[in-house]
Amino acid sequence: MVKKKKRFFCLFVFPGFIGIMIFVLVPFGDVVRRSFATAVTGQWNGFKNYLTIFQNQAFILAVKNTLRFTLVCIPLLVLTGFMTALLLNGMKSKKWIKSIFLFPLAMPTATIVLVWKMVFYRQGFLNLFLTRLGELSGLWGVIYKDYLDSQAAFWVLVGSYIWKNTGYTVILWLAGLGGIPSELLEAARVDGAGKWQRLWYIVLPNLKGSLYTIVVLSFLNSFKIYREAYLTAGAYPDKSIYLLQHLFNNWFVNLELDKMAAAAVCTGGVLMIVILLLQKLWDKQEV
Repeated sequence: MVKKKKRFFCLFVFPGFIGIMIFVLVPFGDVVRRSFATAVTGQWNGFKNYLTIFQNQAFILAVKNTLRFTLVCIPLLVLTGFMTALLLNGMKSKKWIKSIFLFPLAMPTATIVLVWKMVFYRQGFLNLFLTRLGELSGLWGVIYKDYLDSQAAFWVLVGSYIWKNTGYTVILWLAGLGGIPSELLEAARVDGAGKWQRLWYIVLPNLKGSLYTIVVLSFLNSFKIYREAYLTAGAYPDKSIYLLQHLFNNWFVNLELDKMAAAAVCTGGVLMIVILLLQKLWDKQEV
């Protein structure tokens, strides 16, 4: 019986493993090889590509912006999704509300970018609204601020990320809240525990698995915001939103494949280390 189970397990796992080998591990191994070679001749040049990218000002700027974006967005997304899920969890009919929150994920990126441009460009809806408000109040005049070509572009991008990804975060939080035994909450209520005590001592400890999943997915999705940034402001946007993805795209266009390979290896290594650290931290808390 055990051998039969192992056989079926291997039959199910083997095709997926082969797919990962062909489409992920082997290509990434080739990228690692290219990171130690020249772009044109493919000759071995050691760590020269890595030294070049760490001395490159565009790479340093992109790393700083990407790190800043991730550190700002993930806590905001996790907290926003959790608070929204708490509000929805007490409602009886919430299926249609879930659909509303998931609607941004179904919208094409080009449509989202068009909306942001209509709202935030120099003669967009936001400036028209502020101008009208200033005229009625008499506090200011006409406003023609170009939000997408200034430091405000960073917060526009943050808002876009939060707006688009809150839906799946809420669904994951609701799934975690739905998995908490109602008997625990009812027993705590009978024992005199208040709302905040139940939240701190019962709800939050039972949501560690959901928190880990949400943080990892949010972390990975924060590296996919490039489409919105690129379509909104082009390959060379304002310095505040010049991300690693912009840098990779520009190096690819200029055929600087050696630097791109070295930067890709560094980025992939950092992603793997962060995910492993989160996994280790979660395992310790589970114990």
